[in-house]
Amino acid sequence: MQVKIAKVKQIIDQSNNIVFFGGAGMSTESGIPDFRSADGIYKQKYNYPPEQILSINFFKRHPDVFYDFLKEKVLTPILAAQPNQGHIKLAQMEKAGKLKAVITQNIDGLHQRAGSENVLQLHGSIKNNYCLKCGKNFSLDYFAKKEGTVYCDRCDGLIHPGAVLFGEPLDSMIMRKTKEYISQAEVLIVAGTSMIVQPAAALVNYYQGDKLILLNLTQVSNRRINYFLKGKAGELLSQLYTDT
Repeated sequence: MQVKIAKVKQIIDQSNNIVFFGGAGMSTESGIPDFRSADGIYKQKYNYPPEQILSINFFKRHPDVFYDFLKEKVLTPILAAQPNQGHIKLAQMEKAGKLKAVITQNIDGLHQRAGSENVLQLHGSIKNNYCLKCGKNFSLDYFAKKEGTVYCDRCDGLIHPGAVLFGEPLDSMIMRKTKEYISQAEVLIVAGTSMIVQPAAALVNYYQGDKLILLNLTQVSNRRINYFLKGKAGELLSQLYTDT
């Protein structure tokens, strides 16, 4: 393992064109549960499957159930979380001119709080909440402090959380930029993701190089992976990059 870490560290040290692609596992070290691991949200028992609750159709039909789930299982841990050593290392890499972009499936904003500036959030952000009826924007503070279903204070429309829900398209501009960064990257670091959620998972196929590095607790079935390091993303990143 140490030999592999040394090799990957050398690759990172020698490159100034690195792109990072992260999933829920990137934030578990900050206390935010993921979805598909043994202790993840999808393994817990609810009256409805979590992926059904977090869909746009369910949100519109049962906003009370949706909001209760979202606030308890998603917002509460996010609001209590702090950036971990992995988030901090990526911010340092960007500041040093080595990392070109952070692409994330997470909505927690921890990359930005750690200091990363060029962050592409594929699934939206908890900060960008808006009314479905009139389009008025609402802060996370307004959204989080309301009990029960959250309505617009101007037109009484439902407030849509900033996250992209199941059944909704991803932002086309963010997708375009993501494809550009990945296709032009010399090194692609993928961390904390099952690489099975579409369409985000297919984005790694735009990578043209031979330095695709996976940092994960489990191996995933993707032949494009050149280097696999088993472990927690934050802990591994702290070994792979030393800020000088």
